[in-house]
Amino acid sequence: MRGGVRAGRRRLVLHALVDSGEQVKAGFVVSKAVGNSVVRHRVTRRLRHLVAARLGTLPHGCALVVRALPPAAEASSRELGSDLDAALRRLKLTGAAPEASRDSNGSAV
Repeated sequence: MRGGVRAGRRRLVLHALVDSGEQVKAGFVVSKAVGNSVVRHRVTRRLRHLVAARLGTLPHGCALVVRALPPAAEASSRELGSDLDAALRRLKLTGAAPEASRDSNGSAV
């Protein structure tokens, strides 16, 4: 992504470009170095879910490319989420993880 910024973490690299467009976009790159097709698709699904939960916190016109690195294959969703949040903070994009829904007792719903 030319003209954008980049933040690398242990399990992923995040490329971002804030443009004048209205829509927030996200793309994913998961190469064969991450694993076989089953592993790559699992990593892509996890990343897609994590990014979708954060799209509303990103500035309008933001384009993201999330590139998974080989350690992403063994990472849990929580680990990928923390790497994603750290990369978003480093790029000064909000992207804080959304709070889980809680009932009146404070338990996660």
